[in-house]
Amino acid sequence: MARRCQLTGKKANNAMAVSHSHRRTKKLQEANLQVKRIWWESGKRWVKLRLSTKAIKTLEHKSLDAFAKEAGIDLSRL
Repeated sequence: MARRCQLTGKKANNAMAVSHSHRRTKKLQEANLQVKRIWWESGKRWVKLRLSTKAIKTLEHKSLDAFAKEAGIDLSRL
């Protein structure tokens, strides 16, 4: 499974770590992913998703059905 948010699509970012002497080395900035069980109201069951913290905060305002429809995810297959 890729390290990617299932609803927003957030993934790792390539960046540079810059030292005090300004030497630059490559580093990877990972997304803050959490595995969450969320109640799917229309499916009447729990759905386990790998979400970024931004997506978890957005789920407090949007319904899971609306968010999944935007992302193009079929929750019945999870």
